Amino acid sequence: MDGWSGSILHIDLSTWTYRLEHPAPATYHAWIGGKGLAGLFLYPHIKRPWNDPELPLIFMAGPLVGTASPTSGRMCIMSRSPLTGAVGDASVGGSLGTQLKRAGLDGLLVTGQSERLCGIEIVDHQVMIREAESLRGVGTGPLRLHLKGKGGVACVGPAAEVGVLFASIIVDGSYAAGRGGLGLLFAAKNLKYLTVKGSGRVSVHDPRELKKAREDVFRQVAASPVLLGEHGIANYGTGALYDLMDTRQMMPTANFRRTRFDRAAAVNAAAFRRHYLPRRTGCKGCHILCKKVGRDGTHIPEFETMSHFSALLENDRIETVTRANALCNDLGMDTISAAATLACYAEISGERLSGPRILALLGEIGRGQGLGSELGQGSFRYAQARGRPELSMSVKGQELPAYDPRGAYGMALGYATSTRGACHLRAYPISHEILRKPVATDRLSFAGKARIIKIAEDLNAVVDSLTACKFVFFASGIEEYARVYAAVTGVGTTAQDLLGTGERIYYRERMMNALNGFSSAEDDLPARFFTEPASSTGVLSREEFVATRAGYYRIRGLDPRGLPTREKAVELGLVWEEQ
Repeated sequence: MDGWSGSILHIDLSTWTYRLEHPAPATYHAWIGGKGLAGLFLYPHIKRPWNDPELPLIFMAGPLVGTASPTSGRMCIMSRSPLTGAVGDASVGGSLGTQLKRAGLDGLLVTGQSERLCGIEIVDHQVMIREAESLRGVGTGPLRLHLKGKGGVACVGPAAEVGVLFASIIVDGSYAAGRGGLGLLFAAKNLKYLTVKGSGRVSVHDPRELKKAREDVFRQVAASPVLLGEHGIANYGTGALYDLMDTRQMMPTANFRRTRFDRAAAVNAAAFRRHYLPRRTGCKGCHILCKKVGRDGTHIPEFETMSHFSALLENDRIETVTRANALCNDLGMDTISAAATLACYAEISGERLSGPRILALLGEIGRGQGLGSELGQGSFRYAQARGRPELSMSVKGQELPAYDPRGAYGMALGYATSTRGACHLRAYPISHEILRKPVATDRLSFAGKARIIKIAEDLNAVVDSLTACKFVFFASGIEEYARVYAAVTGVGTTAQDLLGTGERIYYRERMMNALNGFSSAEDDLPARFFTEPASSTGVLSREEFVATRAGYYRIRGLDPRGLPTREKAVELGLVWEEQ
């Protein structure tokens, strides 16, 4: 096949054995790759506990990876989330997906549990499992240096080894599959690292048509001020959003008690640029290059990390933000959940966290020491244990990112309906509510948001199956990527065809969550947003939120409790299992 290799590798760490599977072309056509194909393999196992050795940890690249397609260097990592118990997946950059495709593989499933700590090394058609006990407790930074020259690297740090529920997988040193605690799946399987190095090429059906479609995408991106403008993401990284959140007064501050940080100018993207003089870098296959690295090698935090380690914790020390980001990456922890858990702790305890205290607590969390052993379970469990569950700013047990829902009502609904817990990337209504792309919507209204969120969820499911970058869709569209997909694979398709696939992918995730007991009770926001006003926009109307959520359920084809129905599943061609 063109675009796909037609091979998926299964590794059983209980026996240190492996085998290849060759799915039928129709399977690829139905599920594309990435998130779509990973969900197909996860579905039969979704009721297994996260620490069950037979629960697969899935790495899946899309058909565009390894080709000249725009922003094609990403991949999907998926399993059941230890933090939430729901579907857990992440789209992650770096070189791992590209190396996987060059090694002749579309994906990798890891099952079983090794008797001793081990690492997996793949070089083209060779699979080697190495003993790695000497690497126990090693951070992801030193580990990457140890594995230099072995290709793309995915690994975990000490946080996964001590059971932090928001432990992340770090790819190539600075790209995090961060949300939901997927790093714990490495620890559950006694796996420390995975490396992949390939020397092959990915076959493309029509290189000339791909070049034309690629140039169209490039022109659209070049015309986007959000992406390539003077103050856009290419020049300032995702931190370009910092001042937008500040001026809209929807920046989460002091554990979401306020939405305006009066010292924001000291820690915004411009301040980071002055302080570190960063250069541009990014994922394989991307020309936007949103990641920023300072002249001294400091990795500039992404927007959510920048915001949460400053405003959310009322910290105006720029060095604290960068050191917290580096520490979380080395320990292997999700920066969003880590910062939000510290904010929850600060509110419950009444402690004002200084910079050194923030860093000390992060170290305790990542090593399972002292108070860190409690905080490492996340804000939801910590607040419950302290008798203050209402102070965890989370959905489905996962902490909210850096957009206050009282300032963007689409974001409020998107947080609630997200299948992986509080998440800005399932729908990302910030694109139209704040960035005004593709068209502006009233951010302080629920009108039309149910349908917008549903369509955006379907679209992003396609993007994560192609394993492209969501940022490019601020400028380009699914129509252009339908052309890219057809040029690479030879599979004729339209934008509506792809959106139909995205609907099936997302509905299957709702089915998987329903099998684990999720319903409308979990599609909700913390009470704070309905009872405590934001700095400038007041509170969310509980009545309007519930009515809009009900409208979303109707449009999505769910019953009034938010549960999938047999009729809709059959209509979408999905295998039905009683919920």
